[in-house]
Amino acid sequence: MEWLRYLTVGLVALFLLESRSRTLAADIRGWEPFRNESTLEVLTVDKNAREHWSKFWLVVLDRQLYLRLGTRGAARINGNTKKPFVSIKIAGQRFDNVRVVQTPELTRAVAAAMAGKYWSDVIIRWFPHPMTVRLERSR
Repeated sequence: MEWLRYLTVGLVALFLLESRSRTLAADIRGWEPFRNESTLEVLTVDKNAREHWSKFWLVVLDRQLYLRLGTRGAARINGNTKKPFVSIKIAGQRFDNVRVVQTPELTRAVAAAMAGKYWSDVIIRWFPHPMTVRLERSR
């Protein structure tokens, strides 16, 4: 009967681990867990098939992830041969097939969120930021 007790404990542990991993997977579908991250890296591929990782500040608004791109970052996104998809690295995790969606209607809201999150935005905000984008994970 000892083996039955071990089997029961093992099954309960397995159930708890499996349900926890499902909860984490559900949580991770939104970008909220990354709200406090300072930066992320975006992989683009140019017309010569060269890969380039660019680092950007980020903000999360309503579980959505937004970037405000400077001139060089916007040029990399526009010249990306995998457009509209990129790969990103954030908090030690990599996400592929992330869609970049331009959101000019949210430029002010994203800029305000950046100003609230990053103290050095007091200077950075005066540089050109021709593109504001939302990053969407594929389902």
